[in-house]
Amino acid sequence: MSAPLQKSPWLHRFAMFTALATLFLIGIGGLVTTKGVGMAVPDWPNTFGYNMFLVPFDRWIGQFGIFEEHFHRLVASFVGLLTMILAIWLWFSEPRKWVCRLGLGAFVLVVAQGILGGLRVTEINPNLGLVHGAVAQLFLILICGIALVTSGWWHRVSVGREQGVCYGRLQGAIIAVICLVFVQLLLGATMRHQHAGLAIWDFPLAHGQVWPATDVTSVAQYNESRLNLQRELHAEKRSLDKAGNPVTFLATGKEIQYWHVWLQMLHRVGAVATLALVVALVMKTHRQFGQAHRFTRASYVLLAMILGQAGMGIWTLLSNKAADVATGHVVLGATCLAFTSMMLIVAKRCVFVAAMGDSLAKCEVIDLPNANREALAS
Repeated sequence: MSAPLQKSPWLHRFAMFTALATLFLIGIGGLVTTKGVGMAVPDWPNTFGYNMFLVPFDRWIGQFGIFEEHFHRLVASFVGLLTMILAIWLWFSEPRKWVCRLGLGAFVLVVAQGILGGLRVTEINPNLGLVHGAVAQLFLILICGIALVTSGWWHRVSVGREQGVCYGRLQGAIIAVICLVFVQLLLGATMRHQHAGLAIWDFPLAHGQVWPATDVTSVAQYNESRLNLQRELHAEKRSLDKAGNPVTFLATGKEIQYWHVWLQMLHRVGAVATLALVVALVMKTHRQFGQAHRFTRASYVLLAMILGQAGMGIWTLLSNKAADVATGHVVLGATCLAFTSMMLIVAKRCVFVAAMGDSLAKCEVIDLPNANREALAS
């Protein structure tokens, strides 16, 4: 129907590369937050007074905290450059104006994201860091969406009326999963940006209880227990690497507050709810399409990712918040959100194509002129 729009696969490949770079950036940002080194470089847009791109290597290479934060800035600048190139490429080569506007929106969003990151440093405001993390997830979805709509599949897809109805029936469940995953990511980001370490570090119980008490006495006991565990890890040389830098972030100097416990418990409940909802989506998809359909297999992949994300969350607790494990948890969570969002876009595209097929068939019946048919298809 619109095959001429697909001129070259390179635009799609570049958008895919930008999406992967964005996911890598989210991982680096998660590492910075987990280690609590977002303020290791206290100025912005410069780095210790130097132009960001001209900092001497000996000022940041191998320097704990400074390396992670400065590298995060460099990767963010690279993603900004990729997004600018993508927006320009779309503007001059993409005949669909709405796709051009997506590229422009991505560029505006990445600039806003950079400013948010800078304000997080200059204003020393952890709440801005939380907003910064949330916008990063939305930016990843947008870039992945651009990659999808510039793919060959977008133009080749052919869906019958009955399958279009099936896709339509799944959209509500997919939207529910997206909302729940996004809330989970916000809860996780809120816990990380408090820089208070782990409020609960055992599993499947929480401080030995099904639902931990949050009165003043209990919270004081949690803080004492965590301090003792931190001392044990230090004595066993399990909390520091060979250079003496921390590798686990069970405690960061801030005491546990009662609402930290509530946040983590809500995150656990949300994880169970998300898993249950994804299982329901898989079952519904199987009923609509059968086991062999590609969309059903995509739902299986989503289920595997959610199970992996739950496993990473448990591992984060049991590893006493090891930085690499916690970062993997962040990256997989972002991947789950982006993948589910692409499932929704695919479903909506298939519903649209099926509806257009019906409309064009009616045009054939009433012998509508070709020019009008093409306008309807666009």
